[in-house]
Amino acid sequence: MTVQDVDGQPGGGASPDGSGPVEFISILDAAGGPLQHGGASVEGAFRDLNLDRIVAAAVAGREQYDLAPFFAAPIVDAGTAAWRHAVFHDLERPALRAAVEQFAAGMARCREALAVADKLYYALQKQFWHHEAARHYCETLRALACDLDAAAPQSPGFRALGRHVAALAGAYDFRVLEDEIAAIGSALLDIRYETVVHGDRVTVRRYDGAEDYSAAVERMFDKFKLGAVRDYRVKFPENRQMDHVEAAVLDLVARLFPDAFARLAAFARDHADFIAPSIARFEREIQFCLCWLALMERARSAGLSFCYPQLSPDDHAEDSRDGYDLGLALKLIAEGKPVVTNDYALSGAERIIVVSGPNQGGKTTFARAFGQLHYFAGLGLPVPGSAARLLLVDAVHTHFEREEDLSNLRGKLEDDLVRIHDILGRTTARSVVVLSEIFNSTTLDDQVLLSTRVLDRVMESGALCTCVSFIDELASMGAATFSMVSTVVPDRPAERTFKVVRRKADGLAYAMSLAEKHGLTTARLNERLSA
Repeated sequence: MTVQDVDGQPGGGASPDGSGPVEFISILDAAGGPLQHGGASVEGAFRDLNLDRIVAAAVAGREQYDLAPFFAAPIVDAGTAAWRHAVFHDLERPALRAAVEQFAAGMARCREALAVADKLYYALQKQFWHHEAARHYCETLRALACDLDAAAPQSPGFRALGRHVAALAGAYDFRVLEDEIAAIGSALLDIRYETVVHGDRVTVRRYDGAEDYSAAVERMFDKFKLGAVRDYRVKFPENRQMDHVEAAVLDLVARLFPDAFARLAAFARDHADFIAPSIARFEREIQFCLCWLALMERARSAGLSFCYPQLSPDDHAEDSRDGYDLGLALKLIAEGKPVVTNDYALSGAERIIVVSGPNQGGKTTFARAFGQLHYFAGLGLPVPGSAARLLLVDAVHTHFEREEDLSNLRGKLEDDLVRIHDILGRTTARSVVVLSEIFNSTTLDDQVLLSTRVLDRVMESGALCTCVSFIDELASMGAATFSMVSTVVPDRPAERTFKVVRRKADGLAYAMSLAEKHGLTTARLNERLSA
């Protein structure tokens, strides 16, 4: 069963003392608006920054909650980011994390019972599993109320949730629901009947106190027990579907005990939708938080850091320590390989980082990490790194090299120009632009001209930008640009360190790219000469 969130009216519950509703809308946002899509920039970022792989890793095993749309939502404002940071801080406290995990497990049992009821054919069986689902829901909600009170959350989000859940659990309607569930369960447990099988005829009747022969046989053989013995019983796969004979027996039992089964049927009819919309929404939204926490723990277990970034909507000075490409890191962690981290800082008029260096040296990885950092920070999430001070951006725009699309009848250069023009038209002073090896399909002179024009437009907008390019001149276009270079081992130039450091470009990036393209590097020449 897919858990969908409920947009629209807030799920306020009446306070236990009758003083009025205790309103709670969303654990992710005080305003709690409907979930929306971030638009074209999000689609480009997902493709170019490998966000699709990161999100797939995060939501794996939680498919029933449909969490991917949360990662494609619009970037939040500063207040919402602070709200979410406080929620994550609370979730990193063991007591509150345990309370939420218990809630999630209880709601999973409730959803499983509802799914079983939905798949079954016989009405009495469907009604029983609906009752079971309601029982799990009530037990889960009451436990959450107690656990949140004991955990004493600090965040506004969890404090509001605690008040709301306490109000729901203390409301008259909820107590009536609990009592009805308990009464029906007790009535069903009190049912005793026996079946008499004679040939092809099955008779069902009330239990009249006849001896239970199974118990009698067990008592008889108790004297032969020598202690713990091996259990030879075979556990058969559970099949909740009844055959027609079982269904007929159940129908006869219902005729023998009409009051209990009439009450069960009335409960299923009168409480078809017993889950409060606010709880259904919280159930889904908290899984978004839990899946990100699980990803953080995976990275931390490998010695990597996650941090809560300091965010400003207008300060372009930035500082990131020990950042990394999360998508690549997850892959390397799975392979048991080390992950290289990098730092960067922007101050004063600086807005554009031009990254150069040898091929396969970590330039594009650095650019992706830069984009991912701002994207996830914009969702109000903890981000890779030991510390980060960032601009809270309004969008992350990306332009990476792509294969030529034959369906649009445009050449490679024209397609690049169209995409860049679209990006520049949507870029503001609060945007981030990530460019990688743009205009590679044209001549060097044209590439220099076009790249310069593009960065001029980025500077005019005031946006932050990382541009991967072997064109060293781009790093000296003015006070807004500076150079970072991917490095190699000093005495072994063919060996990459994957560290990207701030320093002036050495002018060799383009020459090295040509040499590698035509097999004229020292290593390739030595291979040929020794052959």
